[in-house]
Amino acid sequence: MSDKSLAITKFSDLANPTRFLALASRLLPWLAVLSALCLAAGLYMAFTTDSDYQQGNTVRIMYVHVPAAWLAMMCYTVMAVAAIGTLVWRHPLADVAHKSATPIGAAFTLIALVTGSLWGKPMWGTWWVWDARLTSVFILFLMYLGLIAFNKAMDDPSKAARVSAVLILVGFVNIPIIKFSVEWWNTLHQPASVLRLSGPAIATEFLWPLLTMAIGFTFLFFTLHLAAMRNEIWRRRVAVQRRLAARMASREKVRS
Repeated sequence: MSDKSLAITKFSDLANPTRFLALASRLLPWLAVLSALCLAAGLYMAFTTDSDYQQGNTVRIMYVHVPAAWLAMMCYTVMAVAAIGTLVWRHPLADVAHKSATPIGAAFTLIALVTGSLWGKPMWGTWWVWDARLTSVFILFLMYLGLIAFNKAMDDPSKAARVSAVLILVGFVNIPIIKFSVEWWNTLHQPASVLRLSGPAIATEFLWPLLTMAIGFTFLFFTLHLAAMRNEIWRRRVAVQRRLAARMASREKVRS
């Protein structure tokens, strides 16, 4: 069997919820430990590095704000990939993936908005401005909340999965807007200083704590996502068992 065929087979195996649950049980402890270690190391470096000569100690908000903003966009990207899996490949766990990621993405976006306001007050003299970057991130937060409300309002999981997938893919247009808003329009928000073709513009003493925190946030996301997917699978299994029990009870009443 070729490597490509083997990879497809392993991917197909994960369509089995039981196998996915077994894999999640093995991965979750390791991901949780890696998350804790990276976040602990990142926070230690964040509080032991020197303060910025212009921003002072307020620059330390960056170590939470920037990774949270990155993860807010990455989470939606993961949801978009899962939405394609729902609509194109009909992968049984794709809708579980994007439904479970929605509240996590909302949490990261809220953290980015709150920490951004805390950072913006001493730097800009105001808690909030309706510039392109802040407004597009706020729209992303509303999109997350709308998807959460929609999933809770729908009774049919299969129909909700398809409609949610379409909404996610339509809303994905906001992700490049967030990314390139500081380049397309004049905004108060500073342009990219880490992920640049010419290399990071941020000093090394600030870059390493930032990257460590970003790695920790990424491990945290995958930890929370796997745990949420596992809980969603179990929730659906319980719901199926309850429906079967209700049908059996109704049949018994009819017979009696």
